Amino acid sequence: MAKILLLEDDTSLNRGISCKLEKEGYEVLSAVRAAQAEELFREHEVSLIISDITMEDGDGLAFCRSIRRFSDVHLIFLTALDQEVDIVNGYDAGADDYITKPFSLMVLISKVNALMRRIGQDQDDRGQTLFSRDIRAQCREMRVYKGEEELILSKKEMQLLLYFLEYPKQIISKEQILEAVWDKDGQFVDDNTVPVTISRLKKKISGDEDYEYIKNVRGLGYVWTSETVRK
Repeated sequence: MAKILLLEDDTSLNRGISCKLEKEGYEVLSAVRAAQAEELFREHEVSLIISDITMEDGDGLAFCRSIRRFSDVHLIFLTALDQEVDIVNGYDAGADDYITKPFSLMVLISKVNALMRRIGQDQDDRGQTLFSRDIRAQCREMRVYKGEEELILSKKEMQLLLYFLEYPKQIISKEQILEAVWDKDGQFVDDNTVPVTISRLKKKISGDEDYEYIKNVRGLGYVWTSETVRK
């Protein structure tokens, strides 16, 4: 049974969401304080976090950033903060989705069910290791190594790398990357998101090596330059 961690300091709303999620077949770990939520997360294997942002004992954005330091678990913000800057800040903190209050409980459940199906599919698809030159990506564990050194990548950098490894030596347009890595999460992105993320990824995987793993094909997109082997 998939576990969902719910952080909501409105106890009435917390109970209502928890009850509905449990009727859908999920196990809900309920918290009303950020510190309590972080403790529950460390004690359980959680598939999804649903979190408020404004709380008496802390900040949901800070909680999300704390989780992102060691986990790429999927996270949905559920909050009354509905200004564009609030939404952008939520995604920048590492959220996968952002739902503003008041909201439809059925819409929330629909989003949760869709996300959990995708998580299950991703886990089925990623039961393999991808090798390219001296890069080794363990897909199920979401870990990547260059030689024997583990590279620390953000969630989006990891998703981007795996996308390139899936389509080696093929020119991939910026639009294809946006659709594959960002749009599936409904994330707000601007024109610089793809090139900036690719630039960070290139620096991390190249290190001191002169070899260019990702090349920019002017006017067309990007290409991963080495063959990929699956095992």
